[in-house]
Amino acid sequence: MKKRYLKQLAIVLMLMVTLLFAGCRTAPIYNVTDAPVNVDIKAYSAADVKKAIIRAGAALGWQIKESEPGKLVGTLHLRKHMAKITIPYSKEGYSLLYSTSNELNYNPEKGEIHKNYNGWIQNLDRAIQSNLAML
Repeated sequence: MKKRYLKQLAIVLMLMVTLLFAGCRTAPIYNVTDAPVNVDIKAYSAADVKKAIIRAGAALGWQIKESEPGKLVGTLHLRKHMAKITIPYSKEGYSLLYSTSNELNYNPEKGEIHKNYNGWIQNLDRAIQSNLAML
């Protein structure tokens, strides 16, 4: 009887640990800082870079608008989640910088956010590079 009880206790403890780690879905915020535009292939204008960013964002569901010359703001709404980023750009490069969010477990003290946010930023970065290559 005692062995059976210990076995059940071990199973319950393993399940609790599994659930604890499954809840850890945050990661350090991923920012793209000064991503270079590949000028070896082609010389781009700031307008070309802006166009590539807007096209890439639109294809992924981002709403991207110019907030001032050389700076865009991107907003992504997915279900109940919202992420907003600042996108400074020039003919030499661009950055994708966290601005604010809702329902993404943002922790400013730790600089962490829901790990899906990082995937969204990485996807946007790849799409921008791909759009630049097609110009």
